[in-house]
Amino acid sequence: MDGYRGARTAVIVGAGVAGLTAAAALARDGWQVEIAEAGPPEAAAGWGLCLSGPSLRALDELGLADACLAAGYGMSTITHVDAGGKPADEVRLPRLIAARRPSMAGIARPALHRVLHAEAERCGVVVRHGMTVAAVDQEGGQVRVQLSDGTARTVALLVGADGIRSSTRGLLGFEATLDFHGQMVWRALVPRPAWATGIHQFAGKAGTAGLVPLSDGQAYVFLTENGVERSSLPGAALAPRLRQLLGAFPGRVEEIRSLVSGSESVVRRPVLTMLLEGAWNRGSAVIVGDAAHAPAPQMASGAALAIEDGLVLAAELRRHESVGAGLEAFVGRRAQRCRTLVQTSVAIVGLEQARRHHEAYPLVDSCHRLMAEPA
Repeated sequence: MDGYRGARTAVIVGAGVAGLTAAAALARDGWQVEIAEAGPPEAAAGWGLCLSGPSLRALDELGLADACLAAGYGMSTITHVDAGGKPADEVRLPRLIAARRPSMAGIARPALHRVLHAEAERCGVVVRHGMTVAAVDQEGGQVRVQLSDGTARTVALLVGADGIRSSTRGLLGFEATLDFHGQMVWRALVPRPAWATGIHQFAGKAGTAGLVPLSDGQAYVFLTENGVERSSLPGAALAPRLRQLLGAFPGRVEEIRSLVSGSESVVRRPVLTMLLEGAWNRGSAVIVGDAAHAPAPQMASGAALAIEDGLVLAAELRRHESVGAGLEAFVGRRAQRCRTLVQTSVAIVGLEQARRHHEAYPLVDSCHRLMAEPA
């Protein structure tokens, strides 16, 4: 098919990973795209994330894999260390973009945002900051989008890419529950130790810790705290508390612990998941990324799903003669893959809390291999 033949106009809500990727992919197909982003123009905040093999494969389709590898740190192994401080196994992930290129990459969130934002702007996407969507009406295959500054747009496509707490989801009439799993996850920026050339994950008696390289000089340490209530701590208490929690781990974690220096480098967040059951599309509007399917961080694949969403969305709209048909095909193609990842991430959380790490490791490995299949 020649694809959608009407006026190719779109509003995307959210300039995160999902929104920027979808915007660039659509703009390359000739869509006129505008992004409404509630936040300021500065690069996205946050510590770091892992671009898994499927992430790099999708970014490679956009011609951005090399830029992300240059801005981050390429890796191909995950080393699991048992509660006694001894290596339990080493997972060698498949190389999806070339035999001599890394399997995955750690990257600082601001660095990834800069790469995606620059590509979207290069493709002609207009990003409007300090703005969101206040109301949505659909009629005759068009979407009337009322923006928070009082202006309105009538477009062929609305994409909600505004994260796990998406307001667009509610405006379209979708109901979703955010599930808390009794874990708080800690992250802190630290200098990269010379031995950290891949991801290291350490099993503990009461939690899990790890280290992800982000560049030649930087990494982030993570720790999942099990069996806790959702709560907040004052900024000054974060670094001392994280150092205390890391003190329960033997071996190389002691070196990581000594690198956690101050509250400005430490964050603590609840582990939340969300899965929008049923359709993600209504008329000429669709929900993507964490707004539709937010996994726990244990699989390090939330970014992969978000990036894939943007490419598959553009591909299905290209293949179908109406936006509605393209969105139906998009959801049909994505739902099972995203559901499997979210459910697997929740299962891994349960195994961690039960201290059954020996069962969690093979599950992580098998899910990574499932994700290596084409999107």
